[in-house]
Amino acid sequence: MRKHIFNAGPCKLSDRTLENTAKAILELNNSGQSIMEVSHRGKEFQAIMDETVALMKEVLNIPDNYSVLFLGGGASLQFCMIPYNFLKTKAFYLNTGTWATNAIKEAKLFGEVIEVSSKDKNFTYIPKNFEVPADVDYVHITTNNTIRGTEILEDWSFNVPLIADMSSDILSRPIDVSKYAMIYGGAQKNMGPAGVTFVIIRKDMLERVADRPIPTMLKYQTHIDNGSMYNTPPCVNIFAVRETLLWVKEMGGLQAMNKLADERANMLYQAIDESKIFYCPVVKEDRSRMNIVFVLKEEYKQFEEEFAKYASARNIVGIKGHRSVGGFRASTYNACTIKDVKALVQAMKDFEKEKV
Repeated sequence: MRKHIFNAGPCKLSDRTLENTAKAILELNNSGQSIMEVSHRGKEFQAIMDETVALMKEVLNIPDNYSVLFLGGGASLQFCMIPYNFLKTKAFYLNTGTWATNAIKEAKLFGEVIEVSSKDKNFTYIPKNFEVPADVDYVHITTNNTIRGTEILEDWSFNVPLIADMSSDILSRPIDVSKYAMIYGGAQKNMGPAGVTFVIIRKDMLERVADRPIPTMLKYQTHIDNGSMYNTPPCVNIFAVRETLLWVKEMGGLQAMNKLADERANMLYQAIDESKIFYCPVVKEDRSRMNIVFVLKEEYKQFEEEFAKYASARNIVGIKGHRSVGGFRASTYNACTIKDVKALVQAMKDFEKEKV
């Protein structure tokens, strides 16, 4: 029986992605080989890579002056690669939580970092109305905070290059890619399994690379020149990304994903806001649609572990909050269904009846 999956890391994937990837692991297109066995330089996999890149460009409406890469190392390696390549003197970072904090730590190895943060209120809001100095090399933002549950739901614009970590909300809404110099993220939140990282980079950014020795594998130009195949790519993961992109197209594209994201989030936030025992600590206007954070009110804190077990008994998994903050978190990524959310809402209401 398929569980109601709300995991924040490796996400719930569409049935299409799971079924077709499982088939390809056994045998790819009657080739007598598994997707795990074919040569990444052979025609079978080259066709998969080409189609995946083309689908990314189509589904996300990526302009022609951008390159699409599939790399290893996760978003965490990008935290280092970005300043290694582009931080000449100073950069501006918006700190909205753990992953932005980690990105800032890496950037400080290469130059000055100007930081605006929401740490003063435990990252429960998105800073606004801040000024970006005109002389920074780039602005870096994290559009969705998976741990604290905030999200930037519009495409910002600055007079300097904008780089965005979209690990956990990519494909959930239409975005204006032209406003970004670079978009990147780990696939495992909304696009596929862990192990592949997507990078969408405007080609003129390669003219802004810092004048310093950069190891070959950490140069974006290396991977652009080699079509993401300078070294052996994560073939199975890229196949799964292709299947997810095809599923998104079948479902109606990013407009349909956006509508579903609203429906899921509105249903769950309404249940939280109407609850006598649960509440959401995040400022309403900045609440994430991807990672919905909620906690028990102080007088009911002792029931935290009990509710986790209560939900688990109903085949609801992945709702425990991140180890650094506790509480609960329901990650409602694209493949999460309305049925999944209804099951969680019902469990919350039934649990509340027993305790109030």
